[in-house]
Parts: sequence; structure tokens; C-alpha cells
Amino acid sequence: MPEVAGRSPGVHVLSVPPDGRAIRVDRFVTDLTGLSRSHVQKLISAGLLTAGERTLRANSMTEPGTSLRLEIPEPAPATPIAQPEIAVSVVHEDDDLLIIDKPSGLVVHPAPGHDSGTLVNALLGRAGPEGFGGIAGVRRPGIVHRLDRDTSGLLMVARTDLAQQSLMAQLKARRIKKTYVALVHGSVGAAVGRIEAPIGRDPRHRTRMAVVPDGRPATTGYRVTERFAGWTLLELDLVTGRTHQIRVHLDAIGHPVAGDRVYGTGTSSRGPDGLDRLFLHAWRLELTSPSTGELIRATAPLPPELEQVLATLRVEPR
Repeated sequence: MPEVAGRSPGVHVLSVPPDGRAIRVDRFVTDLTGLSRSHVQKLISAGLLTAGERTLRANSMTEPGTSLRLEIPEPAPATPIAQPEIAVSVVHEDDDLLIIDKPSGLVVHPAPGHDSGTLVNALLGRAGPEGFGGIAGVRRPGIVHRLDRDTSGLLMVARTDLAQQSLMAQLKARRIKKTYVALVHGSVGAAVGRIEAPIGRDPRHRTRMAVVPDGRPATTGYRVTERFAGWTLLELDLVTGRTHQIRVHLDAIGHPVAGDRVYGTGTSSRGPDGLDRLFLHAWRLELTSPSTGELIRATAPLPPELEQVLATLRVEPR
């Protein structure tokens, strides 16, 4: 059976006939490639279908005579490979869980474009698949929650199914306290504040999140801890756990996180001199032990590169 056009991994240019009628792009791509519609929609949601510089949505309509660019990633292995060479910094360890201090730049679990070199690959290299809870599937052993690739700090990993169930239930009930540190652009007026704004997929840029009326409820509390010329250091309590929540909420109030190349613009996207990453760090976790019921507190100090940025700001005129 001949391969259907545009079905193999790689970048494919799909030409819309000049005399064709406008139809939804997910249907057009499905008909042309032979891929399932659900698979096509996942590719589109990942931002892998574009027209020129514009990222398309599944319900975008084709325009006769134009070309679409579709990227199909290589299929991921069913089971992630073990990579013991990836270092893992463990802050807390017991029979139920590990608490990891994840560095910036490390992806948590395999996904399209990141089939190896993730925290999961490192964990499998440390203990093998039998060493972690399996209720989230073989590609996410022990994973209870995640951090963005560019965010550093504390992440829980369950060692058993029972621990994973307990931690996921605690998260759902909002009984786990997660506190972050962020440097943001501008001077935040109120010393203490609370941001309550629903978050959902950005209707104009499907690879981003945004504050949207029909989004999921989201709440972030913050406290100013230090002020600099043009920047403010905050502690943030993540009440809910939506994708990119802190970054979206802070951008929505006009104070994007320093070094945020997705949600920031101009100076904020670059950050202060010397910053080459997102200034967002998950520095404290408080949770209940799944086995004993005792309170577990864990902290991770700011990485040296973030401390250096603050040291530089402290000697500059305010």
C-alpha cells in the first residue's frame, strides 16, 4: 500500500487547491495525510501546523491556493530509556517519595521532541521502572506534577502506587503548599496581593496559555520580598496548578517574569544583565507523608545563577 502524502515523520508542505472550498484545517490535514483526526488535532494543539508565520487552530479554515506546514515528530519509544548519566539532586527521600531539585532546562517527562534527556530518563537510570509508582503510565513513572522546562526547583516523585495516589489526592484537594520565587519586571504596587483569573488555551497562539473568560479557575497569591530599579522579587503561593499559571498571571497584571521569552516582551523577556534563563524557582514544598501522616517540609535555595543576578541588582542604584 503506498504511503499517504505527509504521513511520515518530518516537515510536510500541504498545498490547498486554488479552486477548493474552505474547510476546517484539521479535516483537510486528516483527508490529505491519512492520519486520524484526533492525532492531527494533537499535532495542531502542539503548534505543529502553521501557515506562514501564523500558528493554526483545529477550527481554522483553509484558504484556497495557500500552503500549510505540518511537522510530524518521530514516534516516541513506548518505554523511556534509562539514562543514569543525567544527575539528579535529591532534597528528600523516604519509602514513599523523592523530592527532586530540578535544574532549569530539564524537561520532566518524554514528549514530542523530547524523547530522551528528561527527568524521567534520569529517574529510570537511578532506580529502574519498578522503583516508582505506575498509575500515570510507563512514560511518567512516579510523576505527580510537573514544572516547566525553564523553571527550576522542587518536584515530587512517588515511589509506590499508593504514594502516588495519596499525593495526587492532596494536590486535588489543595493540601500541598507550593511556594515559588520570581523576579518580575517593573514595580509591583501592593506588598501583598492575590490574582484570581481563569486560564485556558490562548485563542490566537495555541502553544501558549492566557487569561480567558471560559478558562479554568486559577488563583495565585504573592508577597513582595525585595525591590530593585525596574524589578521586583516576589514569593508566590500556587493555590491552583494550571499550565504556566504563574507566568500567565504575572503577565496579565503587567509584571511578566524576568527572562520569559514566551510571555514577556522587550526588557522583561531578556531580564537583567547576566540572566540567561527564566527567573522562576519552586523553592518550598509542604505536604503530608502518605504513610505516616507527618508534615514534610522541603526547600531548595536559589540556583547560583539566580543569586548572582540578585547580587548584581543589589549594588545598582534603586
